[in-house]
Amino acid sequence: MSTPQPTTTLEDQRISVRAKLAATWTSFMFLYAYVDILNFYTPGTVEDILDGKVFEFDLSQTFSTAALTLVAIPIFMIVASIMLPARASRITNLSVASVYVPVTVFNAAGGHYLYFYGLGIVLELILLALIGWYAWTWPRGRASSLLG
Repeated sequence: MSTPQPTTTLEDQRISVRAKLAATWTSFMFLYAYVDILNFYTPGTVEDILDGKVFEFDLSQTFSTAALTLVAIPIFMIVASIMLPARASRITNLSVASVYVPVTVFNAAGGHYLYFYGLGIVLELILLALIGWYAWTWPRGRASSLLG
């Protein structure tokens, strides 16, 4: 006869807002990049790129710089979410997530595969909404007095 083992519960540690924001920006960045990477499997995409076109845009230094900037911002938001002071991080996260909503929706403009791009956009918008929610509901602490 075996003796019953005591049941244990898993410890559910509180995750800081900074960690949630950094993790969500990381997820957004990967999703944002992988939608573009997986798009290479869409028939005609590689041929268009070799012909100097991405969707309706001519490949140029301006296009490449803009594309790099759009990917670099979420990458830097991972660091900013951790490193900026709380107030600055909150404002920056709210602002950048808000700007990326129309950017994300605009990315549907050149998509030929409706389900593929639709899913990517919905998932990116969910992550942006989470970022906005985490930043908006950032817990408040008591202000410390400089006088004592």
